[in-house]
Amino acid sequence: MTLPAPNPVSMLAGHILRRSGFPAAPSSRAKSEEATDAAAEAAKAEAWEMVSAAQGGDTSAFGRLYDRYVDVVYRYVLFRLGDRDLAEDVTSETFLRALRRITSVSYQGRDVGAWFVTIARNIILDHVKSSRFRLEVVTDEVAEPNGAPIGNVGVQAVAGPEQQAISRATRAELLRCVAELGEDQRECIVLRFMQGLSVAETAAIMKRNEGAIKALQHRAVRRLAQLLPTGLR
Repeated sequence: MTLPAPNPVSMLAGHILRRSGFPAAPSSRAKSEEATDAAAEAAKAEAWEMVSAAQGGDTSAFGRLYDRYVDVVYRYVLFRLGDRDLAEDVTSETFLRALRRITSVSYQGRDVGAWFVTIARNIILDHVKSSRFRLEVVTDEVAEPNGAPIGNVGVQAVAGPEQQAISRATRAELLRCVAELGEDQRECIVLRFMQGLSVAETAAIMKRNEGAIKALQHRAVRRLAQLLPTGLR
């Protein structure tokens, strides 16, 4: 049975709600986390099999890696730079560099997506050394590739027009608050919740230890809970 992918912004909303005093039921949360972990491990193993095939000369395997991770990389870059055209260029460059380096990458216990994001992050850093980009949150492309609402955390029901409008407004407000965070806190939130990376993967990308990432995430979520209007907490 294929398990549904977790909604990244819903995960973030859930953390903020719990921070604001609305804890989820422990038993249901534990079951959900177990299912998510199992699905993530299966997906990670499959991706590394594609890497191995690509290293052996299977060009279609790299194509499948591209199809799986291009949206992940694009959303990350778009959120960091706020420029669609530049985000497309950086995303393309990311996969070109990855293709050239595919034989050098080896399994390190994290998802292949973290490797692609690390390459993208390095390209972005090269750009921002000489320029300063204005952050413009483009909510429809950055946050919700599946279009799922964040108003009801964990609920996969199809929403009506009014609920969809409310969800879009809530999503936009949440991302506006994310944009107000400091650079490190914002990147931590983007990697952990919008990209769905683990603490270890986020630590590797940001070049920090896991304890520092947990502390950074805690401060960022606490700050978001303060920034969100009372009616959305």
